[in-house]
Amino acid sequence: MVQLGIDALLSGTSYPWGKEDRIGLLCNHASLNKDLLHSRLLIQQLCKKQLRCILSPQHGFNADKQDNMIESDHMIDAQTNLPVFSLYGKSRKPTTEMLGHFDVLVIDLQDVGTRVYTFIYTVAYCLEAATSTGKKVVILDRPNPIGGIEIEGNLLDPAYSSFVGLFPIPMRHGLTMGEFTLMVNQEFGIGASVEVIPMKGWKRHMYFEDTRLHWIYPSPNMPTPLTAVVYPGQVIWEGTMVSEGRGTTLPFEMCGAPYWRTGEILDRLDHATMPGCLMRPIGFEPTSGKYQRELCRGFHFHVTDRESFKPYRTSLSLLQAVIDLYGEDFSYSAPPYEYEYQKNPIDLILGDAMVRKNLEAGTAIMDLEGEWNRDLREFDAMRQAYFLYTDY
Repeated sequence: MVQLGIDALLSGTSYPWGKEDRIGLLCNHASLNKDLLHSRLLIQQLCKKQLRCILSPQHGFNADKQDNMIESDHMIDAQTNLPVFSLYGKSRKPTTEMLGHFDVLVIDLQDVGTRVYTFIYTVAYCLEAATSTGKKVVILDRPNPIGGIEIEGNLLDPAYSSFVGLFPIPMRHGLTMGEFTLMVNQEFGIGASVEVIPMKGWKRHMYFEDTRLHWIYPSPNMPTPLTAVVYPGQVIWEGTMVSEGRGTTLPFEMCGAPYWRTGEILDRLDHATMPGCLMRPIGFEPTSGKYQRELCRGFHFHVTDRESFKPYRTSLSLLQAVIDLYGEDFSYSAPPYEYEYQKNPIDLILGDAMVRKNLEAGTAIMDLEGEWNRDLREFDAMRQAYFLYTDY
């Protein structure tokens, strides 16, 4: 079994803070150790009265807020009697009041390995705040559930920077939270004092099931590790009026709309360029969100070979087919999206308006990937300098 950063911390004899340091903990309900004990309780037990506050990311400490721009409030944690400060409420950055509660910020969050998942940007904002106030940041590392080898997609154009993309990285970045933190802190000039407590036993080829750890959903619509596998592609539907499966038991694993005709779509796709996945035609009726209580026709994604599956390519191919076939019925979502009130949500998610425009123009997905290859190679070389784990 892989040893998580929190368990590595507990098994050590020295700690990344002083005896007089006040500690803050950025976490949510999924911040559990191998025995399903929560990090805040373990750290409080370890450090007695040094733990002074808790901070929570998007979806709230209990991961009970369903969608984007559904804010969570500050609260008091009933088990520790500590204040819980929301970093997805009136502010997405630590305020002066919050920063006044701690000297060292410990971060224990489960990421999902995709550029648009906001937890990594909450961490980046905390790094910036730590730099300006001289505080230390400690990352308790966790697995990238979709592995640490594969990367995929275009690098984000800084003109489309937002809370779903602050840095020029690809859609699938292949880094753990600890590695990501070290990389952005150095490469993008943040300059915080950072220490990572690494995992033990994690290898880059591992998907979450290989770790033998319990999966705890980090956000309401990330119920299983398989959801994380398809998410780098299926998240694009959030920028459209196509259902991404919210309001069903299989968010992101399913997608569709009332006007889709699945046979027609399958005939349009080049299946030879979409390995490792079978798209099973289905009908579904969301209980909430887009097309609530309307019958949608669409697909259930069955990943048959994770190593060859290209989630971003596959979903872009499907999007392009839908745009081509159903131009009169298909539409994009309108702003706002994640506190961006002007730019199109789809462009924020794709990270570059040119990707959308090329899809609309009918440019082949494989040609688009060819244009991204040089940037991907450069990103790959950059990220490897921050690897904490090998594959042997």
